[in-house]
Amino acid sequence: MTAEELRRKSVIEQAEGKRITQKEGAEKLGISERYFRSLLSRHRQQGDAGLVSGQRGKPSNHRMKRLKRQEIVEFMDDPILEGFGPTLMMEKLEELKGLHVSKETIRQIMIEEGMHYPKTKKKKIPHPQRERRYCRGELVQIDGSYHAWLEERGPQACLLLFVDDATSAVLAAEFVAHESFFAYAKLCKSYFQKVGIPLAFYSDKFSVFRVNLNTNAITQFNRAVSSLGIELICANSPQAKGRVERAHQTFQDRLVKELRIHHINTYQDANAYLPSFLHFYNHKFAVLPRSSGDVHASLDPTIDLDFLFSIHAHRIISKDLQIHFEHVTYQIITNRPPQYLVGRDVLLVQDPCGSISAYLNDQLLSLQILHQQPKQACIVSSKSLDPHSYSPPLNHPWRTYGKKLDGTPVLLVDP
Repeated sequence: MTAEELRRKSVIEQAEGKRITQKEGAEKLGISERYFRSLLSRHRQQGDAGLVSGQRGKPSNHRMKRLKRQEIVEFMDDPILEGFGPTLMMEKLEELKGLHVSKETIRQIMIEEGMHYPKTKKKKIPHPQRERRYCRGELVQIDGSYHAWLEERGPQACLLLFVDDATSAVLAAEFVAHESFFAYAKLCKSYFQKVGIPLAFYSDKFSVFRVNLNTNAITQFNRAVSSLGIELICANSPQAKGRVERAHQTFQDRLVKELRIHHINTYQDANAYLPSFLHFYNHKFAVLPRSSGDVHASLDPTIDLDFLFSIHAHRIISKDLQIHFEHVTYQIITNRPPQYLVGRDVLLVQDPCGSISAYLNDQLLSLQILHQQPKQACIVSSKSLDPHSYSPPLNHPWRTYGKKLDGTPVLLVDP
């Protein structure tokens, strides 16, 4: 008997013993007097068994029809739907088959068919929740996620996401080969031109965003966004930038399966499909901000984003009018007297293609690469990583080590 049935038994026995009235017993159990008299009669006739529900051990009257359940199982057996969770499976079942079934029913069917295994709960460390920002564009969380987005159809890649903190909407996204400065720079330029300039970026402590040493140096990305008035904030934990972390989890589940359904096998096609997926994602998961305003600033058309999001470095002109950068020597070609250039500070700009430009007081200098002759091959010792093989002579002590006859070493001779 359940706890509720045991409680009913106690009250029924009190009524039978005339310790309480039937009205008081009905009030204690929260049922009508008529139903209480029915329970009292069943208990007198059948004993404790009369208080047990008659539906126990019988299938529910609201159970799913066998043919409908078989149709759902055949739909879920499709190999293209492998790895789908209960929620996504429920949505695809309604979208493709027109069958509306609750998520919990789908989950129970998948567990019975061995398609889904319940997750064990882990002990969670509490993290104080941070309130969302008030306006759209006030804080944008940025991060990259390496994953097998095309599964076995292609290599791993990194998906860059820009997630608005106030709405959880994904403002920009792109598949790239590696998480680098130029990868973020390309997405930033597209984001600034289409949406605008936010007030702040929220990132982790990846080397693109922060110099992880006890210095006052800043990264190229920090220099570029700071010149646009964007504050760069580095989080101390993944939970602090939970909006973009949760977005990555959703993308790793849903986007991978959507790419599989749409038969997308290259990251070029995946980038072309991203806008339509972002529209669906933002419509389903984004929330309304506390303030209807949008603080994105419009981009000044006079700003050269290509120049801004290039690698900037400063070098001193040598007495031979040369500049050294990344193990390459550049010769300055000019008609000006050398004394006007020697010791001057120049700005070197490297674009994504690796081309170098030099500016002196905002004037472009003409450069020529000096090709240096390779050095002579150095002598490698026998203790190098690839030593030559050495075979000891026949009379070497190594060959007689441990080989003795009557206490006298024996010389072994190869046959």
